[in-house]
Amino acid sequence: MSADLTILPADARVDVAASDKQQLLRELARQAAAKLGLDETALADELFNREAVGSTGVGRGVAIPHARLPAVRQPFALLSLLRRPLDFDAVDDRPVDLVLLLLLPASQDAGGPGVLASAARRLRDPEIVAAMRAARSGGALAEAFNGR
Repeated sequence: MSADLTILPADARVDVAASDKQQLLRELARQAAAKLGLDETALADELFNREAVGSTGVGRGVAIPHARLPAVRQPFALLSLLRRPLDFDAVDDRPVDLVLLLLLPASQDAGGPGVLASAARRLRDPEIVAAMRAARSGGALAEAFNGR
């Protein structure tokens, strides 16, 4: 499997409102669970457990909350541009406005580490990030991430 991740326009949203990190993660878990037929509470718990290990706020206003789940067969992502930046306990202490929720198969063989690394590289590219922050629709946000 390729390490590339393509975001579908239907899986990208702009002007996302959340009062805090926990509310945002719960909402992303709800959306992902509905799309993938997963248990929303279990998914949210996995995301919170991962955050307890260390923040997925990777710096420069970007967070990549992620979880490995046995029920996930291929990488799945939701991309959000937040209405207002949130405190995410990021490594650089800056608030986060770009959030890529990434759900990966439990098996390491199913492309997980490569997908996460590839997504993180894209989200460190200043031109890609600037285009994402300028997006005014989910389609434009997905296009900016995908490099189209």
